[in-house]
Amino acid sequence: MKKMKWMGGFLTVSLLSAALAGCGGGKEPATEGKAGEAGKGDPQKLVISTWGFSEDFFRKEVYEPFEKEHNVKIVVEIGNNAERLNKIRQGSSQVDLVYLSDYYAQQGIDAGLFEPIDRSKIPNIDHIYDIAKAPLGEEYGPAYTIGQFGIAYNPNVIKTEVKSWSDLWKPELVGKLTLPNITSTTGPMLLDAASQAAGSQEFNEDQAFAKVKEVNPGVVKYYDKTSEYVNMFSQEEIAVGPIMEMYFKDIQAAVPEAKFVTPEEGGYAVMNTVNIVKGSKQKELAEAFINWQLSREVQEKAAKAKVDSPVNKEVQLSEEEAKGVTYGSEVINKLHKLDMKFVNEHSKAWIDRWNREIAQ
Repeated sequence: MKKMKWMGGFLTVSLLSAALAGCGGGKEPATEGKAGEAGKGDPQKLVISTWGFSEDFFRKEVYEPFEKEHNVKIVVEIGNNAERLNKIRQGSSQVDLVYLSDYYAQQGIDAGLFEPIDRSKIPNIDHIYDIAKAPLGEEYGPAYTIGQFGIAYNPNVIKTEVKSWSDLWKPELVGKLTLPNITSTTGPMLLDAASQAAGSQEFNEDQAFAKVKEVNPGVVKYYDKTSEYVNMFSQEEIAVGPIMEMYFKDIQAAVPEAKFVTPEEGGYAVMNTVNIVKGSKQKELAEAFINWQLSREVQEKAAKAKVDSPVNKEVQLSEEEAKGVTYGSEVINKLHKLDMKFVNEHSKAWIDRWNREIAQ
């Protein structure tokens, strides 16, 4: 029986969530001036690989101020995690800096494809939550945002209060419940929550699958995309289920009375990381950019715009500004952090078992 300790906040270690290959060939060498030396010679180029959401915000509030300060031209490559990771692995990219979810970033680390960072060049790391400082190891990049995976429900339909992961197994939720598919980012988090609901103090795969099989008859659908969840919720096909807090605003737009709950056992940390690609000729400039991304100025603007939840502890938000944002030490310190290396090692076996035992 496979077991694993939990961690995160009051926990001691837990489970969850395209490899890269070195790149750097073909990059334009830096011209005059180093990071921080604006106005000297032609602009340097920094290539950033990211998802492409909130492009106007990032261009105006993150990229342009950095370009001006550091005499640099930022070029952005857009795509999902797997696409961008594969592109770098295949050597068809000139990326210096890559934004990835922790699940995919761990794959890059396992392949030895990130540059070790110099933390002395990124002093703002000292101002972020401990869970975000080195989510995948001290040599690698920090998380620049942390969301949480919790539970949303419609109190007009679900008359009983939902406050715990174990509440998802209540009989009154039968036929009103959705859960994430095992292949989704949060699928392994559901397994860990099921293990908890089964009463295990350490992750227990057999108990987790048995618990999911127990609730299976009451599940309307195992969703793959958040848009599926939002659509089902707005049409009252479902009335409860786990979801990332960052999408709750979309749910509430359709169902204003909807509630988001951080389970009493704690939610799950959903972390996006930023790393320097091996072979980059712009390592110092990339470290300066990471430091800028972690600054109170950028973090606060992103939080107030509902773009990203902040990791900088100095960010101050009003109650209204904090709605739909994972914010504050009380919430952050209780989040479960999944071990991405463990997840990557076991994900194929879990998917195979899920297909045999759950998705029948």
